[in-house]
Amino acid sequence: MSMFSTGLSGLNAAQNALQTTSNNISNIFTPGYNREITQLGEGSAGSGGVQVNDIERQFNQYVATQLNSAKTESSALETYASQVSQIDNLLADRDAGLAPLMQGFFSSMEDLASAPSDPAARQGVLGSADTLSAQFRSFDGYLQDMQDNLNGQIKDEVTQINNTATQIADFNREISLARARNGEAPNSLLNQRDELVSQLNERMDVRLNIQDGKTYNISLPNGQPLVTGTDSFKLEAVKSESDPQRTVVGYRDGGGNLVELEEDTIKGGSLGGLMSFRSETLDKTQNQIGQLAVSLSVAFNEQHKLGADLDGEQGEDFFNIREPQAYGNAGNSAKDLLTSAEFDTENIDDLEATDYTVSFENDGTGTAVPVVTRNDNGAAVAADWDNGSNTLSFGGVEMTLSGAPAADDTFEVKPVRRAGAGMETEFSDLDKIAAGSFVVAEGELDVSSLHAANDPFSPNAEYKLTVEESGNMTTLEPTGASVEVDGQPFNPATDVLSAGDKISIDGFSFTLDTLPSAGEEATLTISQGDAGSGDNRNALALQDLQSENLVGGSASFSGAYGAMVSDVGNRTNITQVNLDARQGLTDQLEAVQQSESGVNFDEEAANLIKFQQFYQANAKVINTASTVLDTILNLR
Repeated sequence: MSMFSTGLSGLNAAQNALQTTSNNISNIFTPGYNREITQLGEGSAGSGGVQVNDIERQFNQYVATQLNSAKTESSALETYASQVSQIDNLLADRDAGLAPLMQGFFSSMEDLASAPSDPAARQGVLGSADTLSAQFRSFDGYLQDMQDNLNGQIKDEVTQINNTATQIADFNREISLARARNGEAPNSLLNQRDELVSQLNERMDVRLNIQDGKTYNISLPNGQPLVTGTDSFKLEAVKSESDPQRTVVGYRDGGGNLVELEEDTIKGGSLGGLMSFRSETLDKTQNQIGQLAVSLSVAFNEQHKLGADLDGEQGEDFFNIREPQAYGNAGNSAKDLLTSAEFDTENIDDLEATDYTVSFENDGTGTAVPVVTRNDNGAAVAADWDNGSNTLSFGGVEMTLSGAPAADDTFEVKPVRRAGAGMETEFSDLDKIAAGSFVVAEGELDVSSLHAANDPFSPNAEYKLTVEESGNMTTLEPTGASVEVDGQPFNPATDVLSAGDKISIDGFSFTLDTLPSAGEEATLTISQGDAGSGDNRNALALQDLQSENLVGGSASFSGAYGAMVSDVGNRTNITQVNLDARQGLTDQLEAVQQSESGVNFDEEAANLIKFQQFYQANAKVINTASTVLDTILNLR
C-alpha cells in the first residue's frame, strides 16, 4: 500500500473515531444511551494501513439485568411508601383521629350518668355521637377514594405496560430486518430496546429471555408471554369477577381469551407496588375501621335497648350502621341467588377485619356445601349452614340465599369494608336516650351478652330460671316461655345446658358462661326495670363498654384503634427502611452501569484531542507523500 493509501486509511479511521466521540458527547443526557467505541484494526494482509473493525456499544447484559431487577424492587417500594404514608398521616393525626373522638363520646356518657335527666348532658351525648359518626364516615370516604384512585392508577399502569410491550416487539422486528440487510443492527435501535426493557421493569416484574442472543422474549413471573419475537400480548384492567368494585389485571392470550390473574401474580414495579399496598394495607385498614365502627355500634345498640328513655319506653338502636357487602360471582348458577347479608348481633364478637370467599363444593353425594375462607390469610372458617332456610352464618355475619346453591357457586363477602360509610345516630330527640334501666338481670347464674328484642315484656312479666351443676334447668317461669339453645328448641324436661350455650327465652337472649359449682345451683331473674328520671343504671352500663373487649372479642375500642395506628406506622417505617436499602443498591448498580456504559465528558473531551491529533498526523502523512512524489517528478 502506498503512503497515500496508508494516510487515507488513517484519515478515515480518525474521522470515524471523531464522529463516534462527537456522538457520545451529544448523547450524554440521552436516557438509555450506551457509550460507543471505535474499534480499530490493522489493514488486511499485504495492504497495511488501518481499518475500522466495529463501532462497539459498551453494554453489559449481566449488569443491566441486575440493575433492572433492583429498579423493579425500588419502584415497588417507592410506590408502596408513597401510598402507605397517606394512611399513616390520616390515622396518626392526634387532633383529627378517632381516638380523641371516642374518648370524648364516652366522656359525654360519664356526664350523662352524673345527670341522666339534664338536657345539656343529653345534648352532649348526641353531639359527640354525631361528631364521632361523621369522622368514621370521613375516614371511610378517604380510604374509599384511595381505592377508587388506585383502580385508576392500575388502568394507567396496564396501558403503559401494553404500550411498552408493543414497542419492544416492534423493535425486535426492526432489529431483525436491519440484521438481515446489513448483518448488524444499528446501536441506536439496541439502545432504545434496552431502555424500554428498563422502563417495563420499573412498572412490573418481568422475565427477559434473549433468543439466539438477538431477539428479546419477555414473560410474566408465572410464565405467560408478554412479548414473543415480533408479537406482544395484552394485559387488561378489568372488574373482578367476584367484586365489581375492584379493578384487577387480566391476561389476553393468543386465542383472544381473557384470564383474570391472581393479584399476587403481579409483583414488583409500580404496578406490583400498587397491588401489594392494596391487599396488604389499604384493604386491611378499611376493614379495621369498619370492624371498629360495627363493634362500637352494635355493642352500644344492644346495651341501649336494655335501657329505658325518659318516657319509660324501651331504648331503640342508637347508631345506624351499613350492612355487610356481598356479591355473587358472575359465573354462578343463578344471577340473583344472594338475597341478603346482615350482622349476627348475638355473635358479633366473631366479627373479624377481613373479607371472605364462600365457595360451595360437592360433598361427594351431589350436595353443595359451603366452604368459607378468609381472604387475608387463606384460613378456613367454621360456618353454620341451614339447608332448609338457605342461611349461612359465620364470623358475625348471616347471609341468606333465595334457593339452593350449586357446586362451584362462589360469593365474596365484605362484612365491614364500608361499614363506616353508613354510621350515624338514629334519632335527634334528647328524651330517647335510654339512660335508665329497662331490663334488670339478677342472680348467681354466670351469663353475659344479654340482648332484648323490642318490647320483650308482657305487663309486669318476670322470667326466672334455675340451673344445676349438671346443666339441668330445674326452674323456668313463666311455664309457657319458649326456650331455644343455639337456635334449636330446648326441652327443660329432657335437655341439659352446657357452658357457652347461647340461650333465647321469648324476647331475651344471653350466653351461659359457666355452670354452677359442684353440688350447687344458680338462679337468674330477668325483670322490667322501673326507670325514673334519675335512673342512670343503663348510662353507667353504656359507659362501661369503653373498657370491655368488644372488638373481635379481644380488644377494647381504643386498644383496637391504637393497634391499627401502630401497625400502619410500623409498616410505613419498614417500607421506608427497605426502600432506602434497596435504593442504595440501585444507586450502586447504576454507578457500575455508568462506569461501563455511561458517557464521561472529560474522557470524551480527551478523546477529541487525541483523535484530532490522529487525524492531523495522517493528514501530514498524505502531505509528506505528496512532497515525496513532487520531488521524484522534479528529478526528471
